Amino acid sequence: MRAWQITRLATQDLWHDRLVTLCMIATLVAVIAPLLLLFGLKHGVVSAMQNELLKDPRNLEIRMLSSGSYDQAWIDELARRPDAGFVIGMTRSLNTQADFIHTAAKFLENVEVLPTAAGDPLLEGVQTDTHADAQADVQADAQGALRGAAQAAALPERGVVFSAQAAQRLDVKAGDKLRMRIARRLNGMDQQAVTELTVLAVLPGRAYERAAAFVQPALLRDMEWYRDGYAVASMGAVDGQPSAEARVRFARARVYARDLDAVEALDKSLIGRGIETGSRLADIRNVKAINQLLTTVFNVIAITAITGCVAALAGAFLANVRRKRRDIATLRLLGVSGREITVFLASQAAALTAVAMVLGLGIYFMGSAAFDQLFGGVRASGQFTCHITPLHGSLAFMVALGVALLASVIGAASAKRIQPAESLREI
Repeated sequence: MRAWQITRLATQDLWHDRLVTLCMIATLVAVIAPLLLLFGLKHGVVSAMQNELLKDPRNLEIRMLSSGSYDQAWIDELARRPDAGFVIGMTRSLNTQADFIHTAAKFLENVEVLPTAAGDPLLEGVQTDTHADAQADVQADAQGALRGAAQAAALPERGVVFSAQAAQRLDVKAGDKLRMRIARRLNGMDQQAVTELTVLAVLPGRAYERAAAFVQPALLRDMEWYRDGYAVASMGAVDGQPSAEARVRFARARVYARDLDAVEALDKSLIGRGIETGSRLADIRNVKAINQLLTTVFNVIAITAITGCVAALAGAFLANVRRKRRDIATLRLLGVSGREITVFLASQAAALTAVAMVLGLGIYFMGSAAFDQLFGGVRASGQFTCHITPLHGSLAFMVALGVALLASVIGAASAKRIQPAESLREI
């Protein structure tokens, strides 16, 4: 009851001195609103740039430009690194090409064939054809297989995912069937292996810009063994050396970092192993540099503004205490302790902060809408020009409350020195 009475008295005092209260609220709003807008711009712009980088999985890719000879243990060891997101071995470049035949008029020669598996960044955001037609059941199976591949298992052995360019030139979509043809020369004779595949999906155009097909690693391995002169049952080849004598070796690997922050460390690790690499590390560093620059600018402005706000509010509270010195002395005479005087001023600070925060957020939303309208091109692309999260708003309120409470404590220190006898001297 005592605390409630002190809080109620503090609120009534604020209402009684409405003009002074309005000035103190304006002081807080003058700091809160600009800082929210400035931080919203920083967070919105940097987040938009980071999201743009993350949307393109090629920014996470680290290309191995030099070839070598690696076993599965080496691939597994690289994949276990905490900064690695996706790693899969690749066969020699000469064995990663095949011809694809859809119809007599729709075929594509020397298409790049790449391995894929669960967790492949390129499979994220794949759009499948879901039109209800005669192939609905086949497409549903293909989509189910693709979702399973993205979650836990590899692609079906006879499944293929095409890049947008390859799918367009072959005129295929999810659920279609086509043939893959591989040629070799064995014992002076030209041979061909033809395998029927089902199109599981088509990658978005920006995911992979060249004509390419993504298949299960085992299929790519069989392609290499077939070209190397082995008898591969899955290719229908009975001539050649027994496939049991073949060794699984990889010339390179498809390597993707866990996130943007992990690209540099993973790239340095591969370079340290004597592997020539290529990545988009420069673009990632540019975004980080912009983020660091904006953070520094924001911090300097924020510290300056908060320092000025503390000084202004502390001055206001001290002036208020001096103006109401007799009233505070009367309260002390009535039994209000120094601690309760501190609660009195802290309650006023909390009330002022709550009102100022609401007004500051209102100004922020109006300013944010103005910025988004001004930068209409950015907004049209689905990005935020000025944006803060609820967590940012909560943190801003806590900081503003801390500033107001600090100022109120300075005022309370002066109020505690007022003696009850001062009220008697005025009689």
